[in-house]
Order: sequence, then C-alpha cells, then structure tokens
Amino acid sequence: MKTSGVILLLGLLTGCAQFQGKEVVQAYSHGEVYSESNLVKSAVLWEIDLLDKRDGSARTISLNDFGFFPGKPLEQEALELLAGQLAAEVDRPMLNPSINTQGEITPGHERIILSESELVEELMKLPPGAKEITLPIYVTAPTVTEEQLIGIDSHILAEFRTYYNSGVQGRSKNIELSAAAIQDIVLGPGDDFSFNRTVGERTRERGYQEAKEIVNKEFIMGIGGGICQTSSTLFNAIDAAGLEVIERFTHSREIGYVQSGRDATVSWGGPDFRFRNPLPHPVIIRTQVSHQRGELTVTVLTHSL
Repeated sequence: MKTSGVILLLGLLTGCAQFQGKEVVQAYSHGEVYSESNLVKSAVLWEIDLLDKRDGSARTISLNDFGFFPGKPLEQEALELLAGQLAAEVDRPMLNPSINTQGEITPGHERIILSESELVEELMKLPPGAKEITLPIYVTAPTVTEEQLIGIDSHILAEFRTYYNSGVQGRSKNIELSAAAIQDIVLGPGDDFSFNRTVGERTRERGYQEAKEIVNKEFIMGIGGGICQTSSTLFNAIDAAGLEVIERFTHSREIGYVQSGRDATVSWGGPDFRFRNPLPHPVIIRTQVSHQRGELTVTVLTHSL
C-alpha cells in the first residue's frame, strides 16, 4: 500500500474502520484516500512558526486551535479570523514626534501594519504540514522629523473657539480629556487624522464621566458626553486652516455651541471625524481649555510662511 505523503485527517472524516482493535484513520494525499493501521489521529499536530522579518524572531502557534489540520482544506473565513487576530497584536498607527509650548519634544514612532489580505493568500497556498511562514509586515517611518518641529508653531493658520457651561462637571471633564488627547498632534503632508483613533475609547477607567449626549434625536446620559464639542471645534479650526475633510457626520438635532451643520459628531465604534493635511508643509494642533471661562479653543499652526 502506498504510504508516502499520507496526511492525516485526525478523525474529522467519517467512515473510520477497526483493525486489530485499533481505529484506522482515513487520510488524503494528492486526491487519493489511504488507510493505515498505525496512523493514530491523536498523533498529528500542525504547529507553524510565524517569522518576523524585521528582527528574525519567530513565534510558534498551533493551527489546530483554529480548526486546521493536515489534510483538511483551509477555509478562508477562518483564516481571515486568524489574520485579524494577528494583525490586532502587530498593527500600530504611525505617530509623528511632537513639541509642546515649552519646546519639549516627544519622540514619535513608526507605523506597523500586518497585511491581512496577503497573509490569508499565503496561508491558502500553504502546503499541508508546512512549518513556517513569513508574516507580511510593513513599516513606515514618521513623515516629520524632530528637526522639522522647530518653529512649527510660528504661524497661526486658523483658530476656533466654542463655549460650554463649566458648571456641568461631567461634560467639562470630558471636553478636557478629549482636548488633551489631540494636543500637540503633528500632521505631515498627506497625513490622515482620525478622532476616534487618536482620542481612543471613552470609558470610566480612562477618566470619562457621564454627561448628556444625543442619540436618535434624544438627549440621554452616556459616558463621554460632550466630546462632540471637541470634535466640532476641531472641525471648524481645520476647515478654516485649509485641511481636507475625509469623513464627517452631523448630529440628528440642533446643538448650541456651533452653527447648524458645522458640527462633527463622533461615537466609539460608530461615526468618526477624519481629515487629511493636503498642504506641502506639516501642521500642529494645539488646544486650550478654560473651565473658568467655559472656553475650548483649537488652533492649527505651522512654520512661518
């Protein structure tokens, strides 16, 4: 009986027979079916090394944990789930270095992306029992250098101010936290900005409090209520500065801090506010919150023109 290249199906197939008291496992190889009395389904594992080409390191995972076994056709949906989990561990958005009003520079970091589509394609072509695969990881350097930060706040491109009731503690705190999250953000030429990605999830653990927010044209209490004033103030500032809006949604009813249609509603896992720097030079975003005056100011600055 031909035995070379036999790949076990680990009992996932039906129709196993009994041979001298042992279960006989059917196996596939190149479209043919074989039976071997000494092939025991518990003996077959499919572990694979994920190679990181950046530093040569490797991480071993078991494809069995995702329902894959030698001889079982790889299913694209399950592979996409695996690729998504790996990407969530690897991906990191690019962050330009920044400079505060005291001239102190905070280093940035590279953008790291694991291409999920490429990984799924490579896994689909993976020979049964393969032992390693190189992860399709791409690294992009920041678009602005620390040297380019010198003098980046010399010229005001635009500034916009809105007002709020500082006596409403939860709302005031949420405006303060979200404004701090976008403080000193630097965008190089062509860079995109996402409010949700930059500010992050609004949770109690991160200091956000309950305040009124608009949902389906109704005011309800929710964690992070009030941050839309930050995103709306930001929208009006960047719009006046000549930056390009990519994605913006308006509230389902009138709000009081900006003119009708000049707002930018945001929600974690829902509407986002995104824009791009189309200018040939970098810009920096500065925010100022004054609870004493109930003022939120967003300024967009750049080098002297």
